[in-house]
Amino acid sequence: MNAPDRTSQGFSTRAIHVGSEPDPQTGAVIPPIYATSTYAQDGVGGLRTGLGVGYEYSRSGNPTRTALEQALASVETAGGEPTLAMSFASGLAAEDAVIRTLTRPGDHVVLPGDAYGGTYRLFARVAEPWGVGFSTASSDPAAVAAAIVPGSTRFVWVETPTNPLLAVTDIEAVAAVAHEAGALLVVDNTFASPYLQNPLALGADVVVHSTTKYVGGHSDVVGGALVVRAPEAPGAVLDPHTHEPLADRLAWHQNAMGAVSGPFDAFLTLRGLKTLAVRMERHSATAARVAAYLSEHDAVSEVLYPGLPTHPGHEVAARQMRGFGGMVSFRLRQGRDAALKACASTRTFLLAESLGGVESLIEHPGAMTHGSVAGTVLEVPDDLVRLSVGLEDAEDLIADLDDALAAASA
Repeated sequence: MNAPDRTSQGFSTRAIHVGSEPDPQTGAVIPPIYATSTYAQDGVGGLRTGLGVGYEYSRSGNPTRTALEQALASVETAGGEPTLAMSFASGLAAEDAVIRTLTRPGDHVVLPGDAYGGTYRLFARVAEPWGVGFSTASSDPAAVAAAIVPGSTRFVWVETPTNPLLAVTDIEAVAAVAHEAGALLVVDNTFASPYLQNPLALGADVVVHSTTKYVGGHSDVVGGALVVRAPEAPGAVLDPHTHEPLADRLAWHQNAMGAVSGPFDAFLTLRGLKTLAVRMERHSATAARVAAYLSEHDAVSEVLYPGLPTHPGHEVAARQMRGFGGMVSFRLRQGRDAALKACASTRTFLLAESLGGVESLIEHPGAMTHGSVAGTVLEVPDDLVRLSVGLEDAEDLIADLDDALAAASA
């Protein structure tokens, strides 16, 4: 029996069913973990097909990974145009594929002024020594335009919201700026997730995810993904160097470089994706309560959360997102020592890096996730604390923060 056409169905229906249609032989409702490295062929070059794909070697393709990629493509929409997703071993592996596909020595890239530390490290310590230059700009479209080097800038990289300062970029406006200059727009959509934001539908050319975070959602798997318009899509773009469809070139690099997700990792990530919608609703609702509490606390000098009307990017976020997410950052009036003490004093919030899981996490970005940008233009304030608000009861999280802030102020 052919799988039904789900293109017009809702987000949760697609997340649950695309790539996971019942197995025609056994009736299994969940795709199995295909723990195999190779596949028997029916004659030389005679590949057996499953999920519409022929398999020969699991670096090039694995049915469990295919199921995840089909599901990711279905939820990271491009305004009705078909999309193609590629699953990687980590978010940084996905980023590396973008850099190697779109740039050559002598090319230039524009980065956010508060990019994730790992992204900055990849450009500063890997891409730049290879010959790829970069500059940074704020989220303002005029600042992005000023940072572009005509004829050399291959793409503009955007995080929105950013990590850890929660700045918001107008994707449509920056896409117009990039495209006018002959550059592409790459958007890291990790903080928002496909449920809250779809950059391709707003004009982006490539979407990047650390699927370790909200897509996986359970802090038990590391992964990354790229999503682009499919080669046959009306809005599909070409690789600036080879002039082949960008989707084909990214898929070629995924296979050639080999940093793909294994079948068990793909299985766990697909499992997480199925509940993304309900989790993001809860993450967002609880984070809004936490942000409101922090904004009234005497020990806190500033709360960074796009859902607050006082946030400078609130109107843009409200326009291009379907919710404000589960990430909240705040600054302590008494400075770095108070921030460190607050991080060490929680009992329900766990002191740990990463984000997007069911459990709430607290961290000091300057000493933890963003230590690699210390001393650079991307250095974050040392009084900053970042929260990943999980799925616990809001009252318990607020009580935990109340105790921690009291200890930090003592």
